Amino acid sequence: MMKRRDFIEQLSMASAMALLPGLAFGNPNDHVSAFAKKLKPVGRKLEMEGYYVWCNSPIEGPDGRIHVFFSRWIASKKMGGWINGSEICHAVADTPESEYKFLETILAPRGPGYWDATTCHNPSIKVVDGKYCLFFMGNSNGKTNTKRIGLATADSLDGPWTRPDEPLLLPGPEGAWDDHCTTNPAFVKHPNGQYWLFYKSWNTKEYETSTDPLVKGNRKYGLAIADKLEGPYIKYDGNPVIDFSGRGNNAQLEDAFVWLDRGRFRMLARDMGVFNHQYGLYMESKTGKKWGEPEIGYFNADYYHINQPPPPKYLNKYGRFERPQLLFQNGKPTYMFTTSQGGKYMTASPFIFKIES
Repeated sequence: MMKRRDFIEQLSMASAMALLPGLAFGNPNDHVSAFAKKLKPVGRKLEMEGYYVWCNSPIEGPDGRIHVFFSRWIASKKMGGWINGSEICHAVADTPESEYKFLETILAPRGPGYWDATTCHNPSIKVVDGKYCLFFMGNSNGKTNTKRIGLATADSLDGPWTRPDEPLLLPGPEGAWDDHCTTNPAFVKHPNGQYWLFYKSWNTKEYETSTDPLVKGNRKYGLAIADKLEGPYIKYDGNPVIDFSGRGNNAQLEDAFVWLDRGRFRMLARDMGVFNHQYGLYMESKTGKKWGEPEIGYFNADYYHINQPPPPKYLNKYGRFERPQLLFQNGKPTYMFTTSQGGKYMTASPFIFKIES
């Protein structure tokens, strides 16, 4: 008989609806977003021997080339190296589907005494007010409870990067829904001129006392707003703006990417129990503070008939796509960059989808 943990790990949409009637949705085909229907798999890029490559954030440079800012860590640390040894790097290609050339490491852990002493992760590159802004996460003890969002800036994609001495956003007070950390930054400049930062967090006590066999705690999203790019960022009184905990089955989300399109906020994120633990989510909002019902934003590798060899036991996230980030060209999203375990080195690397018009 299948163990409960194995059942959850291998949960498919069909079995979820049949065996977990508490889920909020029926036929998954009724909840596929228009965005998901436009995706065409391109394949893996930027595979690096001896490294896990994660968190791939693309941007088109003034030269028309595609620059990717990504996190990596040495393969000997296995998957857990993201929390205690990740660095943020820069690569470039002539086109989104070309081979990417590694250029340099731009942000590495700084060592004892710094807020980003032990890891630099979650890069998300933006152009804001004519300046290149790299939002990222660092921590100081190799654990989740010191994860903090920071902002590095530069006048050129080639740097030099001005590194922050202090985090951009801190957790809430003890007992708050967001008292554990701030991470997974998603940024937009509002049409009204304000600077909006969406962030992931969770409650420490819920995390430490969780009995869920798959995921400890419940990840939610909050919003912080500033009148200046550098802050201070003030948390919205109505936080969290996305909270799936009331749906049951410890449903939650992470890895949000937010953008504005035709007057609406749009979000991609990784599903953690709304439909399953394999797909991505897509949501829309008129205000950015109250979001509509989630739909499927993208599927897993099996759905796209992507043939992969059997995974080694240490790759327990095999077959799913995480950290969605969009490439914009001429103001429109043209490619979705994700990251996925596996590849020729059986670590992790970017997996790219073309967004067909």
